[in-house]
Order: sequence, then structure tokens, then C-alpha cells
Amino acid sequence: MTDVTRILNAIEQGHNKATDELLPLVYEQLRLLAAQKLSQEQPGQTLQATALVHEVYLRLIGDETLTWQNRRHFFAAAAEAMRRILIDTARRKRTHKRGGGCRRIDIESMNPAIEGPSDELIALDEALQKLEHTDRLKADLVKLRYFAGLTGVQAAQALGISHATADEYWAYARAWLKVEVAKGDEEE
Repeated sequence: MTDVTRILNAIEQGHNKATDELLPLVYEQLRLLAAQKLSQEQPGQTLQATALVHEVYLRLIGDETLTWQNRRHFFAAAAEAMRRILIDTARRKRTHKRGGGCRRIDIESMNPAIEGPSDELIALDEALQKLEHTDRLKADLVKLRYFAGLTGVQAAQALGISHATADEYWAYARAWLKVEVAKGDEEE
């Protein structure tokens, strides 16, 4: 059992002091992920990596109903929280700065990291939500690769599947998301 897993179990059992031990162990990893994601956002991004990490941490630890099975589970939840924060920020920006309009994107040209404008991120998130209803494992793979910045090998390990299976799922998910985003553009 790793230190993170031990501390997560202690938090689950109600040991409040364990939360003080957790942050130093996971902070640097979360901050590197956040910095990587934010560095790929458009210039003028007002959200800072430190603020993103703190918001993610507060969402994860502040919710008393959550239980953590292990380190992987914690970081998967962190990736999901980071995704939600970035999506919420993108939606707020779109509402205020862009009048709520959307534009067409080509998902094939997108790398497994946030690079484009907020509108592209929102379109991808809407398609990802649809994928999650049909195939949660593939949606989780996309979240880990795209929003948490994990490699194919790391994401496969986090999901407990083989690297070859993860590669197949990744190819399928990218194609599926491309079709869904294109459908959304046609409906506009």
C-alpha cells in the first residue's frame, strides 16, 4: 500500500489530520498536470496552475461522501475534477466574451491535450458526455489522456487494461468523438 493509498484510507475513516499529509504527497504531481494543461490554453488565460490545483484538491477532499480505493482512483477523480473546472471556465468565458456562439472544429487535428479555443473544448465535452453514456471505459480513457495528460501506457495502467486495448479504445473514441462533434456542428 502506497503512502497516498494509506492516507486516503485514513481520510475515509474520518482521520481529519490525514488530509494535511495528503496534499504534500500529491501537490507537485497535480501542479505539473495543471501547468501542462494551462500552458496549452490560449494566451490571456487567467486561471493559474496553483489555483487550479487548489480548486481540484478542495473538490476532492471537501466532499465527505467520496471514498478512495487507491492512488489511481484518486488521480482519476482529480482528472475528472480538472476537466470540470476547465469546462466551467471555458463556458463562462464563452458566455461573456463570445456571445455564446460556437464554431466548427476538426477533432482529428487535435492532440490529446487542450490546445484550442474554449469553444472546441466545450464541443468536445458535450460529445464526451454522450460517449460516457454508451461506453464509460472509453470515456474514462479520453479523460485520462486528454484532460489529465497521461500517456497511453499510463492511462491503460490506471484503467487496469492492456496497452494494446487502450490503443484500440483510444482510436475508436477519437473517431466516435469526431463524428459526434461534426453532428453537433451540422445541427447549428
